[in-house]
Amino acid sequence: MNDPQDLPDPYETTETHIERLLGRALNSFDLPDSTVERLGTALAHSSTPHSSHHSASLHRTIHRHTYLLADGSTLSLWELAHVAGRDGTERHELYVREADARLAASRLPYGTPPGRPAEPAGGRIPGEDDGFEPLDVLPDRPVPAPPRTYVPDDSADHARRVLRRAENADRPGGAVARRLRLAFAHHITQAFGRRCPVEGGREAGFTLYEHQFLLLDGSEVSLWEVEHTATPDGRHMCEVYEDEDTARRAMESRARVR
Repeated sequence: MNDPQDLPDPYETTETHIERLLGRALNSFDLPDSTVERLGTALAHSSTPHSSHHSASLHRTIHRHTYLLADGSTLSLWELAHVAGRDGTERHELYVREADARLAASRLPYGTPPGRPAEPAGGRIPGEDDGFEPLDVLPDRPVPAPPRTYVPDDSADHARRVLRRAENADRPGGAVARRLRLAFAHHITQAFGRRCPVEGGREAGFTLYEHQFLLLDGSEVSLWEVEHTATPDGRHMCEVYEDEDTARRAMESRARVR
């Protein structure tokens, strides 16, 4: 049942395969605990490429990993492998649902193609339209969002995972986490998304999401999540804030505004 194309060692066991898969995924910490526990009972697996995209600046592939569990059921994980930018480093992300993997793939920034010179310090490359806009030109009043529709779908666990992946020191604390244990429905809105220049002449992607939660007492709580690649090695990083203004200031502080 094992697929040799995914195995550097044809005799690799399913247990070793899972360890390797989780070990290389940048977001393995974001998988639900129940999923990781079920993986611990896997007896066999099959890995197959599901879709791919290759261009001068971006290579990405989605793989489907299917596991036969001890109770006779099956479990699938969707792995997004991508190479973007000039460093040529392959990165891996894991998702429980195919739709989440495809959404993550659609958010990937198109990096600088090999052989293209870096942007000069004084401005853009002559003749190149990079499409960047400075973060400080964002309107004070964003375009009104459509009416929110709350979805009851393990919302308390979703809130826990959002807070767990936050890497900023000033992320929401214990009081917010305790309130969000009462969440029974949530809604996610993308408030901002753009690629911007950062220090060192690199390009980084910035995305801002509002995670809106409806609590059992009828109140609402929002978490503002900033996803960006403005890190020294270009890796993906998540930061979470309690209000939109703070989240936007955090993005602006990491971008090199012209």
